[in-house]
Amino acid sequence: MSSWLNKIRSNSKGIIYVIFVYIIAQFLWWEILLVKQSNALMEEKQKVLELTISDTDQLRTEIDKLQKSKIQKTYMVVGEGTIFLLLLLYGINLIRKANKKEHELLDQKNNFLLSITHELKTPLATTKLQLQTLKKHQLAVEKQQELIDIAINENERLNSLIDNVLLATRMQENEYQMLKEQINLSELITTIASVNYRSSLESGNLKLNIEPSVLCEVDKLAFPSILTNLVDNAFKYSGDQVNVGIKLSKKENGIVLEVSDRGMGIKDPEKKRIFEQFYRSGSEQTRKAKGTGLGLFIVKYLVEKHGGTISVKDNSPRGSIFEIDL
Repeated sequence: MSSWLNKIRSNSKGIIYVIFVYIIAQFLWWEILLVKQSNALMEEKQKVLELTISDTDQLRTEIDKLQKSKIQKTYMVVGEGTIFLLLLLYGINLIRKANKKEHELLDQKNNFLLSITHELKTPLATTKLQLQTLKKHQLAVEKQQELIDIAINENERLNSLIDNVLLATRMQENEYQMLKEQINLSELITTIASVNYRSSLESGNLKLNIEPSVLCEVDKLAFPSILTNLVDNAFKYSGDQVNVGIKLSKKENGIVLEVSDRGMGIKDPEKKRIFEQFYRSGSEQTRKAKGTGLGLFIVKYLVEKHGGTISVKDNSPRGSIFEIDL
């Protein structure tokens, strides 16, 4: 199916370029013919003048006027033709860019559908396996609890994924309404980290550097999505060196929240696009990691709804830092 679509795209792109080349060639040919026709008309007028005017000085004067008119008309045709050609090329370039963007968006949507299908099936299959094992075998209480915990974790993962998809849909339709209130952001972030990443905090894979009593107006229901999406991404792309940090601090004109990692990092050209909906990096390492291309899109949207900005920069010696200014 994919190869068939690529073949159609390639053929349609080739046809479009052939049409564009044909239009430009026809236009240039028309301009040349118009100049030749104008020159031929001037030559005929000159012959008429030579036959009707006997005075040499008068004839020379009229021929000079005719030559000036000929040059002016040539410049006019070439000038107007060049402007029209430039406008035509500009239009062609806009069409080419729009066509390219449409194909990229289609590819991203196809990748999203493949990813979301996989992401939905995996927790369902895992949960089903745990429940079947519990049903078929008489296991020790500890083992039963372990399987139940796995099933619950997979269910939470599935619920989080569905929430992201629904949230992205509401955002596209501009239906998401923020309910901001003044809260202690330090306590909220600490609570989110403790509830969602307790084992990572205990192992030291996640470190908190939270300035106490940082007050801010945020939506308590939306803000956890900002933090969990960033932290999940940090863990996902950390590789073997899992060292994720959450830092909250005050500054003169606001608040700064940073989520850092020591992972593979993000190339500069990718930094401009990672917040686009459905976009995922072309890196092979990134492709192997699970994801739908919605997380950072949701983060950026919610940060801007809070009146803030988000940016990404390189960590030292490696990795990335996502910085939110509120």
